[in-house]
This record gives sequence, C-alpha cells and structure tokens, in this order.
Amino acid sequence: MNYTTIANNQTIPVADIPDLGYEEFLGLNTGFLTDSPERHCVNYFGYRVDSRIKLICCIADDNTHLIQVSSCLVNPSDTLDSFTAKNFNFEKFEREICENFGINYTDHPWLKPVRYAKNRADQTKTIANYPFYAIESDELHEVGVGPIHAGIIEPGHFRFICNGEQILHLEIQLGYQHRGIEQQFLEKKKLLQRAMIAETITGDTVVGHTTAFSHLWESMHGIQVSRDIEFSRTIALELERIAVHTGDLSAVCTDIAYQLGSSVFGRLRTPIINFMQEWGGNRLSKGLIRPGRNPFPFTTELASRLSEILNIYEPDFLEMNEQLFNLPSTLSRFERTGVVSYDDVLSIGTVGMAARMSGLNRDIRSSHPFGLYPEINHEPIIKHHGDVYSRVQIRKAEVKQSIEYLRKLIQDIPEIPDEAQVFKNPNPSSFTLSMIEAWRGEICHCAITDDKGELIIYKVKDPSFHNWLALALAVRNNEISDFPVCNKSFNLSYAGHDL
Repeated sequence: MNYTTIANNQTIPVADIPDLGYEEFLGLNTGFLTDSPERHCVNYFGYRVDSRIKLICCIADDNTHLIQVSSCLVNPSDTLDSFTAKNFNFEKFEREICENFGINYTDHPWLKPVRYAKNRADQTKTIANYPFYAIESDELHEVGVGPIHAGIIEPGHFRFICNGEQILHLEIQLGYQHRGIEQQFLEKKKLLQRAMIAETITGDTVVGHTTAFSHLWESMHGIQVSRDIEFSRTIALELERIAVHTGDLSAVCTDIAYQLGSSVFGRLRTPIINFMQEWGGNRLSKGLIRPGRNPFPFTTELASRLSEILNIYEPDFLEMNEQLFNLPSTLSRFERTGVVSYDDVLSIGTVGMAARMSGLNRDIRSSHPFGLYPEINHEPIIKHHGDVYSRVQIRKAEVKQSIEYLRKLIQDIPEIPDEAQVFKNPNPSSFTLSMIEAWRGEICHCAITDDKGELIIYKVKDPSFHNWLALALAVRNNEISDFPVCNKSFNLSYAGHDL
C-alpha cells in the first residue's frame, strides 16, 4: 500500500510511512479528497532530512475514524506541481512549505508568504512589502485596518477593496508576530517547559492545545492515563467552550449595538472562568492540564460548586438568548449577513464551527473521538445557512449541549489512583499525531523523533489556519459596516496562526 493508516493519538515508526515519488504522492492525496466531504487534510508539512525535504501529508477520513499518512522526499530547489491546483484544501499548507524551504510550485494560484518566520527560506520577503491583491479602478477604493488594533488583540492587517460601502474583496495578512512556537518545542527539553509552551499557543484555547500536547506526549511514550485524568480534561474542554461562546455572544451583541446582550453575556462568562480559577488557580486554565498526571483532580466538592454555578447560569443564559433571537433589529443584522456556502467551506477545508455553520459535519469529538467522548456519544450541532445567524445559533446550542454533558459527567466522579504515571524513554524514530476538538474546531499536533527519541519536528495546526479564508469570503458583497459582526461571529485567532 502507498500510504499507512493510523488512529487519532497513535504513534508509529516513521519507517512505516511509505515514501512515494512526487507525482504518486500528489495524485494519492488529492485523490483522497475528490468528491469526498468526509475527508480533509489535517496536516501537511515538511522537515529537513540531510540535504532534502521530507513532506508528510495526513488526510482524515471521518467515516472510518482513521488518518491516512504518506510521505515524499524532494529537493529544496525543486519546482513542483501543486496540490492546490487540484484541491484548494492544500492552499495554505503549500504556501507555508514554500516559505519555509524555498520549494516552488508551477501552478499555485496564491503563492504568498504565510507567517514570515525568522528562519524562512527567502529573507528578502518581508511583511513590509507583502504583495496585497489590488484592482485598478477610479470607482474603487481601498480600506486598510491594522496591523495595530484597539484593545489587546494581536496584530494583523485587513485590506478591503470596496465599491462605495460594498466589499468586493478582503485580504487578511497575519505574520506580524511570529513567536517561534514550534522551534521552542525542540529547544526546551523539560516536560514542564513544553507543557507551558502549549498553553501559550492561543490564550483563549489553553485547555484545547494543552490537551492535544498531553495526548501526543502520552502516546509517544506508550502511556495510557487513568480515567480521572481524561475526566478532568473533558470537563475543562466543555467549560472552555461555554466560557468562550458566552463571551463571543457578548462581543457580537456589542458589534450590533445591543447593549443589554453585551452586558448580560459578558456577566455570564465571569462565573465560568472564575470556577476555573477555583479549580486550578487560573481563570484561563493555565496549569490545569499536564501530561501523564492530574495536578488538580476534580472532586465531589468541585462538582457541587459547578452544579450550583450552572443552575444559576443556565436560566439567565436561556432568557437572554430568548430576548436576542426574538428582536427584529438583531435578527436583521444576523440573518443573511456574512454568508459562506457549503461548496466554499468544503473547497477551502474549514473545520469546527466554520464548517458546521454551512452543513459540513466536522467535529473531532464524533469523527475521531478522544478522552471520554466515545462514552458521551456526541452529536455535532449543524446549521445550514452559513451566516452570522447560523454561527451565533451554534454557540447557543453548543453551550446548552455542554451544560448537559457536564451535568451527566459530574454524577460519576472517578477515583484518583494512588500511583502516578512515569514517563520513560519516548519511542525513537517515531511519528505521532493528536487531534482534539476545541471550541473553535479541530486542533492537530504532530511530532517526529530521531533514533534517540529526541524531538526533531513538532508541528502545530490551530483551526484558525483553515478558517481565516472563510471570513474573507463571508464579507464579500456585504457592507463594510458588517465586517465587525462577521469577524466576531468567527472569532479566529491571530496567535494560533502566527506560531
């Protein structure tokens, strides 16, 4: 067979991944995605092997709950036919490969830098001379927003081409704050350091990324953690989902000048994140998740406290949603605003809520389940109109669903074992892939070790890597005044992109 098949959170020898010629490699992986919405690219990256570049492509099949992995060796000086010309899912992955290693493509339609990494292949390409798309016309004008924004959000530039108030095109360029996250995983040798790096990938998804890292690290060392550890991670993931969705509903209300909704949803977020501080000492859950151990076990006392908080939170949350979704003035701003079609989300490979808003069922909790989700029998929330209304409806429904999951989970709190897990030597010359479903969507971490078990590549993919283009498509033919509510209805991550 010209590919190998693995499950989520599985470690295999790198030698088990077949090396193909480039044409076969291209045909195999683009063929996987042809007329098959159940498959998408979860990671595609390269790393140096002596003087050559090894490309590894990972295609998830949601029907079989498996991931198909293949590889290819190429030279940095090669000029290759692009995957993207055959399937747009690969667009940003190939741009990153080109930026990192100098590999060129004959027919890539948008071959621009992605992140401006410090160690990029071509140092002459800088963020200051980014080649923004332009349309020459006396009737059109450009509007630039950023890279510096009000408040505390990170830098990013939005370049609109408008005809009056109507947006014809939006190009989003990030890469202003490359932190070298993936390189730090290699340079820092202590497990605690690496866990803390995972916590900083995106500040609003601390539980998501640290859980992905923990699963990967445990798989790499052949460790099966106790039930109480996975129990705590599942609780934390759903609390993170509730907190961020509630905060985003507040932000969306702010952008349509609905002050009551902004205030109430903002207030409701507070007891959720305050509970995280009661549990683990940090409102954003830093320090809560660690590989192989449970630093803050979930107790019956915490269960009683969480139940009390949810009992107060839920009726206010439902009442505020009832008000929000019955106001003609708010519905007029939500419905048919910022639409992205099913064909477009499938074409660009969106994940998480940005896929489910348009009828594309992508949710790792059900397609490649992990932790306690196989027991929960999770049913993804799917909407079909692809507009702001669909995105806020998903948030409301997922909060209600998460509350239901939490109430069921805390009825049976697992015992805490006496013995802690001990990490031995990691598997040498191995490949590990871990995916989890965070509140924003699919997170994927991959790692490769050398013959001594040392990390030689650590690859992070945040869902925003897939989904920023969906925002750019959403605002086309909308008025520029609709951009803030479109933007907040996605709430994508700058930090998750600018690794």
